[in-house]
Amino acid sequence: MLSRKKIMFLGMTMMAVTSFAQAKYVFYFIGDGMGAGQRQITEEFKKQVLKKDEKLLMNSLPTVGITTTYSANTLITDSAAAGTALATGHKTNNGYIAKDKDGKDLKTLLEIAQEKGMATGLVTTTRITHATPAVFASHNIDRDDENGIAVDYVDSGVDYLAGGGYRHFVGKNSGLTSKRKDDRDLIGEFKERGYQVYLGEKSIKDFEKWNPKEGEKVLATFKASHMPYTIDDKNGEYPTLKEMTDKGIELLSKDKDGFFIMVEGGRIDHASHAQDVAGTIYDTLAFDDAIKSAYEFYKKYPQDTLIVVAADHETGGMGLGFGNNYYMKLDELKNVKVSIEDTLQGIYKGDKTEYFNYIEKNLGLKNLTDKEKESILKAMKIEDEKEEVGDTFGGYSPTAIAVAHIISERSGMQWTTFAHTGVQVPLAVVGEGAEKFTGFKDNTDVARSIANSMGKEIK
Repeated sequence: MLSRKKIMFLGMTMMAVTSFAQAKYVFYFIGDGMGAGQRQITEEFKKQVLKKDEKLLMNSLPTVGITTTYSANTLITDSAAAGTALATGHKTNNGYIAKDKDGKDLKTLLEIAQEKGMATGLVTTTRITHATPAVFASHNIDRDDENGIAVDYVDSGVDYLAGGGYRHFVGKNSGLTSKRKDDRDLIGEFKERGYQVYLGEKSIKDFEKWNPKEGEKVLATFKASHMPYTIDDKNGEYPTLKEMTDKGIELLSKDKDGFFIMVEGGRIDHASHAQDVAGTIYDTLAFDDAIKSAYEFYKKYPQDTLIVVAADHETGGMGLGFGNNYYMKLDELKNVKVSIEDTLQGIYKGDKTEYFNYIEKNLGLKNLTDKEKESILKAMKIEDEKEEVGDTFGGYSPTAIAVAHIISERSGMQWTTFAHTGVQVPLAVVGEGAEKFTGFKDNTDVARSIANSMGKEIK
């Protein structure tokens, strides 16, 4: 029988071991614009329409919390300020990339990981220079300076960069789509630093065949701008978020010191801005599939792995319910085949019959009611007569938004805004140090808890 002193000693030893436990493999998933509504409607669609009677993986993780999202200068944050909070543990003003509100650089979780010798990666369905990935490896007072952010990446030392947005890396006279105002060849500069580069659609097959080797560094950017919406790429012409994540895991896990990887489902936000319920659902499903890859890795190394699934804010004010109805009718979405923003928005060119035939075939809008048809005809009139509409349609075409609202209302839901909202967002965690994330948190607490799980403290 152990003496009281020995029991106390063993207890203190166990506490010490626990306190020094650190996450060696850190996965940080950020669903841009992904509020509770986006997660819930996607899970219900999965069950009711896809007939897969199971929860989203992110809705099944054992440790849950909820986070506030406000920035330093407004309740309704943008992705730059919210991303900075999630990446650095500090509030900043809207538009700022990993800088505090006085313009001073803030150390990011990715930079902390690099200091520890860990391999690092950034994966996104947006341009890789977009706000959320940028806050981890760039410092800029202006989120719209994507050319400057691209320059920061050259010297960032990030081992694996994957997503869209090559237009900010190629010079204006390169012969490729470019947004640069100079002829600086950042692709060449990456290669000079030892990076293997996959550039544009023609590189996709080579990327898919690539077998990562220890010590390699990779820049993979497959489109001039954002990666396609999942709903628009059902033939799988482009790498999915899961496929880009899988390659990242395969590469980064070869580092003996572990890794930190941030994976963003960026087009969840874009679809919700466009009030595109089906587009939002399919990109949320794709995001959840990427989380599955991390979870399979976690099951192999449960004592060393941390998976955090967060959101930077909610977009669109997604309301699950409309009018006096008490039912959702998600079967109304099963024949929606294209996105509102990237595909439908460019379809109407003045031929009304052609447009009505198109939305019947590609968006399942048969048997339009008189009210529904009238709303589309009014939108057509606005476009035909080139009326000034200001921000009435959120910057999207009136016909596309008229159709988006019909689809939403038929499915039993609606939206409150074309912008972000200030509501709190869900948090889900599994793995080493998960208990730190439980409860009602601020977004800055998420970054601080991740740093703590890595054995570091954010000041």
